[in-house]
Amino acid sequence: MRIIISPAKKMREDTDSLAPSGLPDFLPETQRLLDALRQMDARALQKLWGCNDAIAALNLQRLERMDLERNLTPALLSYEGIQYQYMAPGVFESGQFAFLQEHLRILSGFYGILRPFDGVTPYRLEMQAKLRVGDCRDLYAFWGDKLARQLAQETGLVINLASKEYSRAVEPHLPASVRMLTCVFGELQGEKVVEKGTICKMARGRMVRWLAEQGITQPEGLLAFQELGYRFSPAHSSENRLVYIREP
Repeated sequence: MRIIISPAKKMREDTDSLAPSGLPDFLPETQRLLDALRQMDARALQKLWGCNDAIAALNLQRLERMDLERNLTPALLSYEGIQYQYMAPGVFESGQFAFLQEHLRILSGFYGILRPFDGVTPYRLEMQAKLRVGDCRDLYAFWGDKLARQLAQETGLVINLASKEYSRAVEPHLPASVRMLTCVFGELQGEKVVEKGTICKMARGRMVRWLAEQGITQPEGLLAFQELGYRFSPAHSSENRLVYIREP
């Protein structure tokens, strides 16, 4: 089983808490992306990043001094978004870290796919960014089926806790031998299940923590998740889609 999640825009450096255990698998591809970004001027980069002047200035500085192999932070500790706050990786026990290193994979527009303790440096590059690299018009074309092939080599079951922006980089390319089971966290509005961005991110992070705490490795185990007011709803679920409903 492999659990896939999205990264976060906000990142930090932490070279003191825990040491990285290795480098990302797709570092040559990351170097190509870094080279492409360094060829762009400041105005084009800010447009690509879709950010304000202060964030653009920070990331221009990062880009200038970026080193892909030194002074790195474990990926799991580097991201600071809501999902990661509710996962709270800083207070995991060693056994839970071992579970995540084996089962959790973080999708990234810049790094492709990351194990939790792969060493990374802060960057800004969303998967949907329109970055042209060679003959590739965007990052979906750049990564192609590489991420799906990597996952297929590791497992026959993918638990999808990633946003659509990131799962889109994997799902269309998975072979029929690999099952993708998508978890949906929503509220009922009439007969419709509606997902709300912030609480969904919270639930995804909390589910990762819960899976690590419980040591769950089979899809049936996911049905017992009951955090943040969510409960599994058989009536709204299907074979490859587990729906959890929260009372508003």
